[in-house]
Amino acid sequence: MSNTRIASTAAVLVLAAGLTGCGSEDGSGGGGDAQTGPSASPPVRAVQDAYRRTLAADTARMTVTSKVVADGRSLTAHGSGVAGLKDGTSRVTLTSQGTTVEQRVVDGVVYQKPSGKDRGAVPGGKTWMKIDLRRLAGKGATGRSSVTDPAEPVRYLQRVGTGNVTRLGTSTLDGTRTTHYRVSVPVSALTRGDAGRAQELRRQVGKSSLPLDLWLDGQGRLRQESVRLALHPLKQRTPGHENAQVTSTTVLRFADYGTDVHVTAPPARDTADVTDRLAASGTGDG
Repeated sequence: MSNTRIASTAAVLVLAAGLTGCGSEDGSGGGGDAQTGPSASPPVRAVQDAYRRTLAADTARMTVTSKVVADGRSLTAHGSGVAGLKDGTSRVTLTSQGTTVEQRVVDGVVYQKPSGKDRGAVPGGKTWMKIDLRRLAGKGATGRSSVTDPAEPVRYLQRVGTGNVTRLGTSTLDGTRTTHYRVSVPVSALTRGDAGRAQELRRQVGKSSLPLDLWLDGQGRLRQESVRLALHPLKQRTPGHENAQVTSTTVLRFADYGTDVHVTAPPARDTADVTDRLAASGTGDG
């Protein structure tokens, strides 16, 4: 099985970061906000507290969607599952272009079970691929966040500064009243401390920070997060496509905080470890 085949299956995770919102804005500025919970706090304080308050809920159901547009073509991925917000444990089913991937994250290890046309991507006749994120990072695989847990965007909130936080209004999402904020986070927040990838991403987006939209519920917990990236390809990576641009819009939505989350690793006899192959193929640079 070629490295490219394995890489194409794992790359569906690049899209697994959000859900397109369906709530309706019914206010602009602070005038329409409820007077309890985060909306009664200064915007900066409300957003900075959101990370702690969200993790305190421990678990949640999540729905994810991401749309990528490049060279006039678009690709959309959808997913849903459950997540342990403190330890990164998750179980999600992702669907894109007729391919469905069941993914589990347990103790920093990603397990993927593709179906459909990509079922044969798993080496050795196994049913699950195993990607050890720590080993992948140790091998210098930059951009390793392309294979990670879909709840990762929650951690972006840790990097919100004291400026550039705006309260935009209120929305009702899944029957829950929320307050909408727009914040600025450093590009490095998207790369989990990977300095090389952060530098590369800054060059691709042409700026050092990015706008992030957040919707917080009455208890100050994150209900929805949306981020849009416009990436310019690096010339040495994509000869002949120097003027091409890739845009991605991703949104992550949480519901049912405190839901039961029980995720286990698949049996070792059914898994094939592809960590080394992914590192050698440079998949993380996708």
